[in-house]
Amino acid sequence: MVFGIYQRNGKVITFPVSDRKYNTLIPLIKLHTKKGSLYYTDDHTAYASLDLIGKHQIITHRMEEYVREDTSHINGIEAFWSYAKTWLYHYRGVPKQYFHMYLKEIEFRFNHRNEDTFRLLAKIMVRTVPTS
Repeated sequence: MVFGIYQRNGKVITFPVSDRKYNTLIPLIKLHTKKGSLYYTDDHTAYASLDLIGKHQIITHRMEEYVREDTSHINGIEAFWSYAKTWLYHYRGVPKQYFHMYLKEIEFRFNHRNEDTFRLLAKIMVRTVPTS
């Protein structure tokens, strides 16, 4: 099971999680978002208290709601999950003990999808080489 937070028009961060309960998800949200943020979520009950730390807009998929006129939607994170599934499909299964690494690779690729990843990785590798 995975959980993701997407900053509108920004980057995504993902986490393998053991469950979808309040005590698992809310600490991750608090740790990786600013208090007072605007949160767009589906209607899962674990998100019910997000109004206490910011503004909260709920998109009710089970009532055929996917976007509102006021631009309330969760299409960004849905697009990431589609992107992730497309990448994972090619592996035809991932060993459970390495899944978190595959997930983080996909997160990295998504967050840098508009960049030349060869140049980006080359820069990262050069920074890790000791100068002396």
